[in-house]
Formats: sequence, structure tokens, C-alpha cells
Amino acid sequence: MAETKLKKIYVIDTSVLLYDHNALHNFEDNHVAIPITVLEELDQFKVGNDTKNFEARECIRIIDRLASSESLQDWIPIENEMGGYFKIVLQSERLDIDAEKVFAHKNNDHKILNSAFSLQQEEKEAKVILVSKDINLRLKAKALNLPAEDYKTGKIKDQKHQYSGKTLIEDVDAEVIRKLYTSGVSRKITTLGEERKNNHFYILKNCSSSALGYFNEKSRQIERVDKTYAYGIKPKNAEQAFALHAIMNPEINLVTISGVAGTGKTLLALAGSLEQKNRYEQIILARPIVPLSNKDIGFLPGDAEEKVNPYMQPLWDNLKFIKSQFGENEKKYRAIEEMQAEGRIQICPLAFIRGRSLSNVIFIVDEAQNLTPHEVKTIITRAGENTKIILTGDVRQIDTPYLDDQSNGLSYVIEKLKGKELYCHVTLDKGERSQLANLANSYL
Repeated sequence: MAETKLKKIYVIDTSVLLYDHNALHNFEDNHVAIPITVLEELDQFKVGNDTKNFEARECIRIIDRLASSESLQDWIPIENEMGGYFKIVLQSERLDIDAEKVFAHKNNDHKILNSAFSLQQEEKEAKVILVSKDINLRLKAKALNLPAEDYKTGKIKDQKHQYSGKTLIEDVDAEVIRKLYTSGVSRKITTLGEERKNNHFYILKNCSSSALGYFNEKSRQIERVDKTYAYGIKPKNAEQAFALHAIMNPEINLVTISGVAGTGKTLLALAGSLEQKNRYEQIILARPIVPLSNKDIGFLPGDAEEKVNPYMQPLWDNLKFIKSQFGENEKKYRAIEEMQAEGRIQICPLAFIRGRSLSNVIFIVDEAQNLTPHEVKTIITRAGENTKIILTGDVRQIDTPYLDDQSNGLSYVIEKLKGKELYCHVTLDKGERSQLANLANSYL
């Protein structure tokens, strides 16, 4: 049995393991306890094709490998570089604090709290800390003087200063702006300062003149960005022009676009993709299904297509809007109709993509803020040859209970990949849907 002179014991709940099946390995040299109630909940989640079901199954396999033939009620070494330990903890029959009595209700959350209290009584020299993605469970723990914290792996440090992908530079040398307009490029990259970033966009101003630029570290030059049409859609502001430039840049394989409702994220992604229809065999649009009240869609009537269609409607609305830019007899209208008929434009739930290898496609993932970092990584690693992935979303509008603006997959990608060669990001700030929508975003 391992040394039990402990510095800290982290008690992790089910939400952590469903967020990251590898969580056991991320507590350095500390000790990790899993309440036996968590094992029961993992068992309930192990069946199904959603991400949480895959996470539950993989977590169970990891625990089984670590356990080997030893008793899970003893501290067992975790196979990591730091040398931590873990065990399964039961609820003591006699507790100084009983969560089920305090809250006058028996449920799994209160059983998990009681398991942590059991450890507090058993390991008096240790600091016991509950780790949970469930905010309310953390609040209950703190209300009973049990230290509690969020699971930090995968969280970015400072969402307030999230990378925007664009910078305004004033008092730029007039010659740089003139050069951008006459030849389309400028090699005077000192204009961008020492903080210049690869695949970054710039608004360059000099008194009354201005230009939009894009810096590529490989070519070491500033390229002019124009407000060009994409399948009938023209950018209405500089940031939309930047987003469309990134979407249509053949050297960029991964694009993220963030912004509040009405900024044009999905519309630009779809229009830019249609403009490149001859470069790719298929355009796939997907979004995670997050039903209201977080209920499973299985209770809804109808077959699989009828169940998911209400959640896919925003994507169909954007496609319909693009088609409305043309008459029914126009070439581009007919091209969209033909692509739909041939299956070259496909809209589907994200769960249906699992296991596929994506080659020669543009893959648009809408509402990517509702994905975990692990889910986003799984999607990106599906990319084959000649594939572009576009992730869109609003990190301030998260519909899943265990994610926030710092721990969601979209924020994670933006923070980890900024400045990388194949990646580009743009934050859209200005709403273009309507004046009413802008009013709501600003004041409600």
C-alpha cells in the first residue's frame, strides 16, 4: 500500500470525468479519490453514441487498467510522470456533517459530498478538495465548509483578453497604404510593430486613408484584404472581410470565428464555402445538439431526421438566405439546388460525424462553444487531405451546464493555436442582423 502522508486529496465527481476521461492523470503528485457513486453514474452513461458516453467508457477502461488486481479501497499508483495515487472512496456510516440530512434530500450529489466528508474524517492531516464542473455542487460544498474548485485542465487563463485576430494601427506611413492599394502587398512589416502575429489581420490608418491588411509570416509581407462578394454575400465591415478572407484562403486549414448573435458567423462560413465549391467535393455543416432543459432528444416523437431537424434549422435558414440572393433561374441558385440534390451540401448533427475521416471537404461546425476541448480536438484530428474546418460560435452563449467561457472547446482552440501556420481566427464584434438585434445585444 502506498505512502498515505498526503498533501492534498482531490475528490472528483462525474462531471469532471465526462468532460475529460483522462482527468485522473492531471493532478500531478497529489492523491485523487473517486466516490463510489461516481462509478455508478459512469455505468449509467456508458451506453450511447454521444460524446459523454464515449468519455464514460474510456474512463472506466482507464480505472480498470490502473486497478489491476489490487483493492480499489487502497491508494493505487497512477501511471503519470509525477507519481500520484488514487482510490475509490465509500461513504462513512457516521459523519460529523451529513449532506443528505442538511439538504433533506437523498441524491447522488449529496452522496458524493458525504464521500468527501468521510475522507476528511479519515485523513485528518490532509486537505480534502472537491473538484467538479457542476457550479451548484461546488456551492453546496463551500456552504458546508468543504473546499471546492473547478477542474482547471483545458481552461484558458484570461477570457477577458481573448485573442481577437485583428489589430487597429494608426498613424501608419502613407507609403505603406499606397503600396497596398497599388500592388496589393507591402514588405514594410515593421509597420506592424514587434508584436506582429502570423495570420493576423490589421486595420491600417493614416489620417483620412486606411487599408485592411493580412500578415503571413511565411511570405513576410502584408497583403491587402478586399471586401469581395462570396456567393452574393458582401462583407458589411472590416471584421467580416477578415473572416471571409480567412475562410477563402487556401493556405489556412482551420478557421475559428467568434461573435455574438447577428454578427454573420455562420452566413459568412457558408457563403465562403459555396464560393469554393469547385475546390472541395462536399460542404458539411454540423452543430452539437443541446436540447432545452438538457433533456435527451430520445423522448421526442419521430425518426432520427425528424428529431434533429429543429436543431439544424438555423443552418437551413442561412442556406435559404443565400439562395434568396439569386433568382430561381440564375446559375448560382441552380448550383446550390444541384449540390443539395447530389448530397454535396450536407447538414447533420455533430454526433453523426464521429468515426468518419474527412477528406476533400469543408466542414463547418456551428455553436462550437458547446463543445469540450477534447471534442474539438477529436473533430480536428478527423481532417484528411484537402480539408478545411471552420468553427463558429459565441463563447458568451453556452448552453451546456459544465462549460463556461474559459473551458469550452472554441476558447481553448483560439488560445492554443493563435499564430500557428495553418490557423486563423477572427472575432466579429459588430452585429449586422438588424438594429433591433444590436439593441438587444447591447442593453439586454
